[in-house]
Amino acid sequence: MSTSVPARATSGSHRLTPPESTPASAAAKRNILLVFAGLMVTMLLASLDQTIFSTALPTIVGELNGVDHMLWVTTAYILASTIMLPVYGKLGDLIGRKGLFIAAISLFIAGSVVGGLSGDMTSLIVGRAIQGFGGGGLMILSQAIIADVVPARERGKYMGIMGGVFALSSVAGPLLGGWFTEGIGWRWAFWMNIPLGILAIVSAVAFLHLPKGSQSKPRLDYAGMVTLALASTGLVLLSVWGGTTYAWDSIEIVALIAATVVAAFTFVMIERRASEPIMPLHLFKDRNFNLTTGAGLIIGVAMFGALAYLPTYLQMVTGANATQAGLLMIPLMAGLLVTSIGSGQLVSRTGRYKFLPIIGTFITAVALLLLSTMTPSMPVWIICAYLAVMGIGLGMCMQILILIVQNSFPLREVGTATASNNYFRQIGASLGTAVVGSLFANKLASLLLERMPAGAGSSGGSNSFTPDIVRNLPTAVRDVIISSYNDALTPVFLYLVPLVLLATVLLFFVKEKPLATTLDRSEVLADSLEVDGASRVSLGEGAAESVTAGRSAAPASAADADAELAEIVDHDRAGVPPTR
Repeated sequence: MSTSVPARATSGSHRLTPPESTPASAAAKRNILLVFAGLMVTMLLASLDQTIFSTALPTIVGELNGVDHMLWVTTAYILASTIMLPVYGKLGDLIGRKGLFIAAISLFIAGSVVGGLSGDMTSLIVGRAIQGFGGGGLMILSQAIIADVVPARERGKYMGIMGGVFALSSVAGPLLGGWFTEGIGWRWAFWMNIPLGILAIVSAVAFLHLPKGSQSKPRLDYAGMVTLALASTGLVLLSVWGGTTYAWDSIEIVALIAATVVAAFTFVMIERRASEPIMPLHLFKDRNFNLTTGAGLIIGVAMFGALAYLPTYLQMVTGANATQAGLLMIPLMAGLLVTSIGSGQLVSRTGRYKFLPIIGTFITAVALLLLSTMTPSMPVWIICAYLAVMGIGLGMCMQILILIVQNSFPLREVGTATASNNYFRQIGASLGTAVVGSLFANKLASLLLERMPAGAGSSGGSNSFTPDIVRNLPTAVRDVIISSYNDALTPVFLYLVPLVLLATVLLFFVKEKPLATTLDRSEVLADSLEVDGASRVSLGEGAAESVTAGRSAAPASAADADAELAEIVDHDRAGVPPTR
């Protein structure tokens, strides 16, 4: 049974206003907290998976004899989740998010089973790709669901805590990865997802009460989905194969470039005519969307490109085992945790947000510059200090950029807008992981070939180097491997500095719009809400929010909104769909 609160009169708009301090409002707050707790379990599931693999990866690829395919373990996941982001975002706006949310978790669990049973690199990569198809929904739907139930002004503190979950998982993940690798086995990086996934599904079923979608039979943009997937895949394959597997002027790369351009152009043409475009082109008419999307793409390149290989660096260069490498990442995550939660609280209290991502991206650029100076002889505590600086910078900008996008569009488009923004950030993550991985792997192979004494190394060659093997090699050979890992990775950090500074410049031009203090559902269709004769709507059990009245004092625009709302209510009572 839904609860409600009396409507309060305002003039000029129909908004869901925060309820007074009543038992109904207390129930609404409890419902939001229960929903939020369930979302945190899901985000922890997805983020733990990625961070566990960052630590366990050197051992995994060494055992499966596939160091030369190492970057595909991470790229496959990121690419699959990137392709699915706009799909989940649009479908969530059209048909509702709860069913999609549960389906995404189930798909993630299925991929974990495939990965846990893998006996070679091919099956491992396939399992990671299946996980990615589900993982894309876990993140984007969690962010959109918060927008369904919390106004933008209050959303900052919730988004900050979401960023804190990334920090927590980034500490716990490497530690679990190290424990699995050195103890019960790396396959538990997959098996642990099954109980966590089941818990997330139970939480969603029990606590997640959301509006239904706006259409019972949505017109899906299948052509847009396919062409976007083709363009995304082509772009990532270019970054992985170009200059490595194939020369840039080879027929394969030239054909791939042409196919990617054609797919992207076709996608744009399709979106111009689609009745329900998966990525509406009008999003790109909004200045803040363009600026934050560009900055998010750059942050994705820098963050994932750097963090994907830092645990490998720490194990190979500092001599840390997998567990110790996880512990060495704690300063980065502590910085991210503190600034993510702190910036979210600051935004909710003051309503000001523009300065945070500007400062955050600048600090991130400084951190990358510092990381580029690392050497094998550098004290570990200095490396940890550099990582802490990077965490501070990332925590100030990651979630705030999403909040800016959500505040720029009406609630009926919040899933699509959030997904589109995250899509480009994930494209950046795909490119960052692939490009940094390609540069790192190629330079490493070149340095090892140049420096390694004849006949040295493991029986499987450099592809079979694991941290344990390297630690037990003769000193002369071990020093060559350590110096090669250092000299292959640290220059890449320096290449990323000007790119992140570009993001800082872009964010200076963001227009700081007031954060909404209410949930505007005046344009949500009848089957999205539960409407009764008391001029109220409900977001499921205990989550009532009132629709404002004030018709007599409203101007013409509000009168139009009244007419539309009346039409919605009348059609809802009659059991027929509204005309618009």
